[in-house]
Amino acid sequence: MSRPAPGGRTDRVALCVARFYAELADKLEAGARAALVQAGIVGLDRFEVPGAFELPLAAAYAARSGLYDAVVCLGAVIRGETDHYDYVCTEAARGIQQVQLETGVPCGFGVLTVDTMEQALERVAGGSMRDSGRSAAEAALASLAVKHALARERSAVS
Repeated sequence: MSRPAPGGRTDRVALCVARFYAELADKLEAGARAALVQAGIVGLDRFEVPGAFELPLAAAYAARSGLYDAVVCLGAVIRGETDHYDYVCTEAARGIQQVQLETGVPCGFGVLTVDTMEQALERVAGGSMRDSGRSAAEAALASLAVKHALARERSAVS
């Protein structure tokens, strides 16, 4: 059962998933879903995009739709031989941050920015390091909790 938000609404979360590295995307999503289910979120929709560069637009669509209380962005960028890596990483991060600042809808940043596939696999569900999909979902929920707390405080003061 989802947690009730102020006003009796139920939290809904959008997962925006970049599929360029499908194996990584699946593992990131598994970690994010596990965290969201553990937190009691059942209103969960998934949207696919080709790569990390497209995540900000998908997040903006979800955030501006009015259907979601939070968005979790998941994907991976692995360094290659050109500057392409730097541009994609920078713009994905900047764009996702811009979405949450402009809309007030928390966006979890679960985009791996690594040098190798091995490093990426260490940072997903089942890897030896932090599960970045889970961490992104938990970060979005933490920001959402702050938003809910401030809404309750504002209601109490009014």
